Amino acid sequence: MPRVIAGSLGGRTIPGSVGKGTRPTADRVREAIFSRLDGWDAIDGAHVLDLFAGTGALGIEALSRGAERALFSEAHSGSARQLQRSLRELALTDRAEVRTARAEQVAQELDRDPSASYSLVFLDPPYDYATAALEALLRSLASALHPDAVIVVERSSRSVPVTWPDGFLDDGVKSYGETVIQYGGVDHPGSL
Repeated sequence: MPRVIAGSLGGRTIPGSVGKGTRPTADRVREAIFSRLDGWDAIDGAHVLDLFAGTGALGIEALSRGAERALFSEAHSGSARQLQRSLRELALTDRAEVRTARAEQVAQELDRDPSASYSLVFLDPPYDYATAALEALLRSLASALHPDAVIVVERSSRSVPVTWPDGFLDDGVKSYGETVIQYGGVDHPGSL
């Protein structure tokens, strides 16, 4: 079971079992991601969007480390219910919302919400999720992003790398065995 690495909930196990088909981000990979995000000052006060949330380990870690709010999207209803229970057990429900919906549906809803302004986005789709679909999802999220938004994409090392759409910056790639993390951001404030 995944555990929270640092922050107010550091050391706590994320409650519940990992559902079939759920692939939580390994502790060492999460630690590396959050070390980089902390160095960029991207966590404290962040409004987090965790798509393909699964156990919610990435968004929960961000909340533990000082993010203000998080919206989790998980299409699998059983995993979404478990994530809601986990947030209750960790006393995070006042700062988090879970939507049982596909990431594409949530992106469409956020595109129509003029108040949406997410500053930290996690995209951790199934490894067989098509790269073209992921790039389309990024484009559809553009209007919901804060001008200083940081995007973290987790993929398999065998996946075709994401080509960042117009309006986005490539902030680097790190590999951890089978896992590849691509970092991106908004190219210029107001350009999306």
